[in-house]
Amino acid sequence: MWHRGPDEADMNRTFPDNVKFRKTADPCLQHALYNVLVAYGHHNKAVGYCQGMNFIAGYLILITKNEEESFWLLDALIGRILPDYYSPAMLGLKTDQEVLGELVKMKVPAVAELMERHGVMWTLVVSRWFICLFIDILPVETVLRIWDCLFYEGSKIIFRVALTLIKQNQAFILEATNFPDICDKFKQITKGTFVTECHSFMQKIFTDPGSLSMATINKLRETCREKVLSQG
Repeated sequence: MWHRGPDEADMNRTFPDNVKFRKTADPCLQHALYNVLVAYGHHNKAVGYCQGMNFIAGYLILITKNEEESFWLLDALIGRILPDYYSPAMLGLKTDQEVLGELVKMKVPAVAELMERHGVMWTLVVSRWFICLFIDILPVETVLRIWDCLFYEGSKIIFRVALTLIKQNQAFILEATNFPDICDKFKQITKGTFVTECHSFMQKIFTDPGSLSMATINKLRETCREKVLSQG
């Protein structure tokens, strides 16, 4: 189902604490955000508008202060770097959450076993990491650095960040003894000095997860996509 654009509630939910997005601001960036999202919906009717895109586009507008530049960066993200993340079925997004689960099994098996033992699905703890590309999850300076790498190296950066957060906090996560406790631990690991020190954090994402080739990710995507389709 194609949506022409965001409704007013989505506009008001986008960075409500940022003065530039308040209706009293001059200029009010809500207008630019609305224009970019509606234009993108017409440009890519297969995707249209999906909740979560407002945060991505809003962030781009804050950075570029330019509607046209934000539009084309949004197109690069949604059309090329993150295919099928924001399409109606969100197949790419669901697939990549499963891929992360498989990568955790390989690289941080104790956490994967904990999740399985308590029946916690990955989508419950990491969906916002993927949908919002860490906006409002990690500090702004850190997110900007992650996005630089995302545009340069592609979607595997999301897995590197996620694996680093999990690996660095493995002992803390393993203290969880039940379902809600696990969910709470995953909220807490995105806060604190480890993520605010953006320079050391970015060095860690390229060392902590170890080898992570696109060939490995693409192979996992094939098997995980089939799994998601069979569940759907």
